[in-house]
Parts: sequence; C-alpha cells; structure tokens
Amino acid sequence: MSEHPPDGPTVLVVDDEPDVAELYAYRLHKEYDVRQANSGQAALEALDETVDVVLLDRRMPNMTGDETLDRIREAGYDTRVVMVTAIDPDFDIIDMPFDDYLCKPIGRDALIAAVEQQLTAQAYSETMQELIRATSKKGVLEAELPADELADSAEYETLEGRIDELRAHNSELLDELDDYEAAFNAVEHSAPELGSGDTSQEASF
Repeated sequence: MSEHPPDGPTVLVVDDEPDVAELYAYRLHKEYDVRQANSGQAALEALDETVDVVLLDRRMPNMTGDETLDRIREAGYDTRVVMVTAIDPDFDIIDMPFDDYLCKPIGRDALIAAVEQQLTAQAYSETMQELIRATSKKGVLEAELPADELADSAEYETLEGRIDELRAHNSELLDELDDYEAAFNAVEHSAPELGSGDTSQEASF
C-alpha cells in the first residue's frame, strides 16, 4: 500500500479488527511505509529493527496489547510504541513502557501528528525521551480522570515528581530550543479535535 520511499519511516499498525487496521494504514500510507498486523503474535512476527513506530491496539484476544508491548520491550526493540485504544486509561498506565496513548476514535491528523511526535523524539537523549513519555501519561490522565481522583493518587504524585526531576535534568536543552512546544508538540492535541472523538491532551514540559 505504501507510496512512501522505501527508505522512509516505517509504521506498524496493530489492531485485531482488520477494517480498523486498514483504515489507519490508508491514512498513513502516503507519509510512511506501513505494515499491518491483526494480532499480537502477528505484530511480533512483523516487527524488526526497521520499524520506527508501532500503533498498538490494547484490547486484543489471545495476546493483549499490554502483553504485546511487554514482549516488544523484552525482545529489546527500542521502536516507539503508541497505544491506540478504546480502553479508558487508569493509573496502571504510569508503569507501562509505551511512548504515547491515544483514545479511539482517532482522526487522520491526530494519527499523523502522533507518529511525527515519536519520530521527532528519536533524536533526543534517553532522559528527554523519558520526559516525553512521562508527560504524555500525565496529559492522558488529566484528560480522562477527575481532578479529585488525581489529587488522591500517590502514583500520580510520584509521576509529577519524576517530571520535575526530568525537566531539571533537561533544562539546558529545553532552554536551547527556540520554540520547544512547536518543535516537539508532544502529547498535545487541539481542543476542537475532542469533539470529533480525539482525546485532548494538554501538557507542559
């Protein structure tokens, strides 16, 4: 399906519903080389070092997205993983080794933006990438959970503390970026997209 040059970024779309996987692949195929898989096992078989970003459904039979994510990390792949799911996030996502979390349904622009954010993140240090992951999770939780529940969560408090540490560690790089928010645009989706089904994630580094 891909019309993108073969040496361009590669995206692996994983969803147990073939129609959904096909739709996401169609939305991405002009920008990237796209592979598709309809199960966790098929995803592991399709994955190799050339895959830059995995769009991974969380709710799948036999091998869930969570289990597939763990297998990807256990195999040593450092590919960027974006969970694309209809499962409402909870505090359990804080310790999951994904890079971003999108709630279905996802529009074309939000899908491409999520991939581009991850491709941009590849150029940064591991601590900066950890900052992106942590801030993504913070943004998702703030968008999906009530403020009083966040205030009562020890996990969320720990996450906020870790973000502060990572910001301090990366302060020099953050200061050097002329327009950090525009250059990075990590885990941030505009409010109008929320009305079309996309999750609004506003987070500040």
